[in-house]
Amino acid sequence: FGLLAAASLLGATPLLAAPQVWPEATSDMPADPAVRDGVLANGMRYAVMENATPVGQTSIRFRIGSGSLEESDDEQGLAHVLEHMAFKGSTHVAAGEMIKILQRNGLAFGPDTNAETEWTQTVYMLDLPRSDADTVDTGLMLMRETASELTFDASAVACESGVVLAEKRDRNSFAQRNYVDQTGFVDPAAIYAQRMPIGLEEVVRGATPAQLRAFWARNYVPAKTTLVVIGDFDADAVEAAIKAHFADWSAKPSPPQPSGGPMLPGDHGRSEIYLDPALTDRITALRHGVSRRAPDTLARRREDLLAHIGYAIVNRRLEHLGRQSDPPFRDAGFGTAEILHAGRTTNLIVDAISGRALVGLSATAGVWHRALAQGFAAPEVAEQVANIRAAAQHAAAGADTRSDALLLQDALALLSDQRVPSPPADVLARFEAFAPSITPALVLTALRHDAVMLDDPLLRFQGRLAPPGGAAAMRAAWNAAVRAPFPTISASNNTGFAYQDFGKPGTVVSDNRETALGIRQVRYANGVRLNLRHTDLAKDQVLVEVNVDGGRMLATRADPLAVEMVAMLGAGGLGRHSEDELQSLLAGHSVTFGLNDAPETFAATAATTPADLALQLRLTTALLTDPGYRGEGEVQYRLAAAAYFAQLRASPQAALAGGAGGILSDQDPRFTLQKFADYQKLDFARLRADITDRLAHGAIEVAMIGDMNEDRAIALVGATLGALPAREPWFGLYLAQRRRGFTQDHAPRILRHTGPADQALIQLVWHTTDSSDPVEVQRLNLLSRCLQLGITEALRQKLGKAYSPAASSEMAHEWLGYGEMKITATVSVVDVPAARIAIAGVVADLRDHPVSGDLLQRARAPLVEQFDNRLKTNSGWLAVAARSQSQPGRIDRQTHATARLLALSAADVQAAAHQYLPDAGAVAITVLPDEAPPVHAPPPAALPHAAIAK
Repeated sequence: FGLLAAASLLGATPLLAAPQVWPEATSDMPADPAVRDGVLANGMRYAVMENATPVGQTSIRFRIGSGSLEESDDEQGLAHVLEHMAFKGSTHVAAGEMIKILQRNGLAFGPDTNAETEWTQTVYMLDLPRSDADTVDTGLMLMRETASELTFDASAVACESGVVLAEKRDRNSFAQRNYVDQTGFVDPAAIYAQRMPIGLEEVVRGATPAQLRAFWARNYVPAKTTLVVIGDFDADAVEAAIKAHFADWSAKPSPPQPSGGPMLPGDHGRSEIYLDPALTDRITALRHGVSRRAPDTLARRREDLLAHIGYAIVNRRLEHLGRQSDPPFRDAGFGTAEILHAGRTTNLIVDAISGRALVGLSATAGVWHRALAQGFAAPEVAEQVANIRAAAQHAAAGADTRSDALLLQDALALLSDQRVPSPPADVLARFEAFAPSITPALVLTALRHDAVMLDDPLLRFQGRLAPPGGAAAMRAAWNAAVRAPFPTISASNNTGFAYQDFGKPGTVVSDNRETALGIRQVRYANGVRLNLRHTDLAKDQVLVEVNVDGGRMLATRADPLAVEMVAMLGAGGLGRHSEDELQSLLAGHSVTFGLNDAPETFAATAATTPADLALQLRLTTALLTDPGYRGEGEVQYRLAAAAYFAQLRASPQAALAGGAGGILSDQDPRFTLQKFADYQKLDFARLRADITDRLAHGAIEVAMIGDMNEDRAIALVGATLGALPAREPWFGLYLAQRRRGFTQDHAPRILRHTGPADQALIQLVWHTTDSSDPVEVQRLNLLSRCLQLGITEALRQKLGKAYSPAASSEMAHEWLGYGEMKITATVSVVDVPAARIAIAGVVADLRDHPVSGDLLQRARAPLVEQFDNRLKTNSGWLAVAARSQSQPGRIDRQTHATARLLALSAADVQAAAHQYLPDAGAVAITVLPDEAPPVHAPPPAALPHAAIAK
C-alpha cells in the first residue's frame, strides 16, 4: 500500500467503526471526536462527520455487511441481482423513479449514483451535489427504501437479471478468467473461491422475486448495516434525520457472516502453469498463514508500521533491479494480505520479460531470501522513515481540508478492520515519538513475524508460453535461488540533488489579476507565463502544471511517432541522476517527476506542498533542460509496448481502441496504430532529435493553485523556469498540423477480437465540430446527456441487453472543425441487431421530437452541478488556470457555462440532433469475435422510434 496508507497504521485518517462493534470498545486508542458514531435501538450503526471539502456537498455510503459469502449453492448471484433491484422500485418510489429522482437532483447514474457487491459487503453510494436539508433527506429516504421497502416486481427482476448477465459477459476477460483460475489454485478449499460476487449464469437467469425477497429479508437487517454520511452540513440535523428515517426499521436476527475459508497454512509444494495468449508472463510464489486479526492497539500499530517498512525496503530493492539497463524482470513485488479474515497470504510476484520467466524468478527469490536472512541497512530504513514522516506531516497539515472522497475511501476500506479514528495531528505526534526507536533489527523482526515464510511455496506461472522445462524447472529455479550465495550490493553514493541554480532569476515584466475569477497572471522577461491563485481548499497542497509548446503537434504524417516515447522521459532520469537515484535523493519530499505529451504541449503536472514547491520547480526545470535519456527508459518502453500488442485484440474494447482511429481518419498515420516493429525501433536518440528544440525554445506557461504565498511562488518560478534563456513568446500555430479529416466512407465497418464468442461491441460515431463556440459546446454536451439517458433506458432499463452503454461529445480545441459524437455499447453477439434498432430509435426520436421537460431537466441538472462545483477543488481551478493567458476563453467558459446550459431549450437539443446526427452521417463500427459472421445494420425504414421524449 502507498505512503498515506502506511501512515494510517498509526491512525492517519478518521476511520469509522465496523458493523459488529465499535473499535474503541476493545482498543487503547482514543477516538477522533470529529466522528460522531452511534447505534440505533434496532442495531443499525451510523457515523456522521461534518466536512466542508468540498463546500456544499454531501456523500452517503449505505453498507450492508452481506455479500456473496451469504449465498447458498443455489443462490450464487442473488446478492448481486439484489444490489441492482435497489434502484428498481420500492413501497414509496415507483419502478424506474429512483434514478430519475437522483438525476433531477443533479446526480449522474454511475459517477454519482452507484453500488457494488463484494464477498462480505454490499455498498450503495450517493454523492450529493448539494447539502441542503431536502437533498440530504432525499438521499436518506432512498437508502431507507433500500433497507426494507423493495418491491421486486417480476418484470423488473427479469430485466435486471439480464443487466447482471450483461455485466458478467462484459467482465469475462482474459484477466478475469486468469483471476478465477488463480483463486481456485491458491485456495482450492475456500468458500470465497466458489462465491464470486458476479454469480452463476443459471442462478442469475432464473432468479425469482421470491428468492430475492428471501435473501434480502435474511441479510438486509439493521445489525448488519452501517450508514456513513460525510459532508458540509449540521451534524445534529443529519443525525436527527438518520434517526427519523431508520429508527422504525424493525430489528431482526443477524446470522453471523460465514468464513471465506478454509485456507490451508500447511499447503505447499504445488505448482500450476496457466496459459493465455493475452497474458504477460508472471510467476507468483506464495504461502498461507493463520489470520493475525486482533484488537486495534497502539502496540499492534507500531508492529505493523515496522513490518511495513520491511516490505517497502524489499520492494525498493526489487524496483532498483527492475530499473537496470538489462533488467531481470519487468516488475516485482512482495507483500502480505489478510484474506477475508480466514487467513493471510504472503506473495512474491515477478512480472517477467517474455521468455525469461525463470531468470526473473531467480532474481526475485534472491532479493527476498537475502532480505529475510540478513536484514536491512540503516540508510534503507531511513529512506522509508522519511517517506512515512512526510506523509504523516502532510496529512496533519491538511487535516482540516480532507476531502469527502478521501474520508469515505478510508472509511469503507477499514470498516471491517476495526481501527479507531484518530486525528492526523495525533498520528504525527505518535509517529515522531516512536520514530527514534526504529532500527533495522526491529524492522527485520517485525517483517519475519508478519510475513509467512516461503518455504517450498506454491508456484504459479501465467503467460503466453510455458517456461522451458515447465513446473519442474520453475521449482528448480526457486530452490537454486534461495540456496545461492548472496550478491554484494554496492552502497549508494548520492551526494544531494545536483540542480540548484539555473542562472539569474527572471524579471517580472507584467503582473495583473484578472477580474472574473481572481487568477493572477504574471509574465517574465524571458517570455515564461505564470497563472496562479491561492486557495484554502486543500491545506498543504499546491498543484502545478507546466506546459511547453509542442506536444502531439510534432507528430506528422511523415513522422507519426515523433513524441510516442515522451511519457518515458522520466524513466530516463536526468543528466546527473538516474531515476533510481532520484527516488532515494527525494525521499521524504512530495514531488512528481515526468513529462507527458498533450495535444498541443508537453505537460508536467505535480501535486506538492508549500515546503517542497521550490524543489518541485527545480526538478521540473532540470527535466526540461537536462533530460538523461538513459537506456533503462527505452527498455521499459519496449516491454510496455510488447505487452500492449499482446493484448491488442484480446477484448472488443482493445480491438476498438486499436482500430477505430484508422477507420475514422482514413488511415491518417497520426491517428492510426502503426506496426509493432515501428514502436520497437523507437529510441531516445530519435526522441531527443524530435523534441530538443521545443524543450529549449518553446513557449512555457505555468499554472499554480493551492495553499501558497503567491509572491513567494512568483519568486520561485523566477528562479527556475523564469531564469532560463528567452523562450518563444507564444505557442505555435501549427496550422498545417491542425487539419484532421473525418472519413467520408460511411459503410459499416467490422473489427475482430479474440475474446469470448458471445462478446460484441457497437460504436456509432458522427462528425460534429470543434470547441471554438462555447454555446455550441454546451448544446452538444446537453445532446450527449440526452443520448446517454435514452440509450441507457432503451438498452439497459427496458431491454436488459447492456450493462453500461455510453454517449459522449468530444469537441477538439487542437483540430480545426473537428469533433465526435459517440454512442458505444457492449452487447451479446446475438443482440447486435436488436441493440442497433434500439439505438437508432433513440437517435431518430431526438431528431424528430423535442425532448420532454423532465428529460431535459434530468440531462441538464448533473451538467449544471458539475460546472457549479468545479471550483470547489484545486484540480478544478487548475483546469481553468492552465494556459489561461494564451487561451483566455477558458475563464469565460467557466464563468458562463451554467448560464449557457440553462438558456438551452428542448428545441435546441432537437435542432442539434437534426444537424449532427443524420442516419447517413454515422460511421458504424461493430467489433465481433473472429469466428462470428458479419452482422449487418437494418435499413432505416425498419427502425421504430424509441419514444424517449414522450
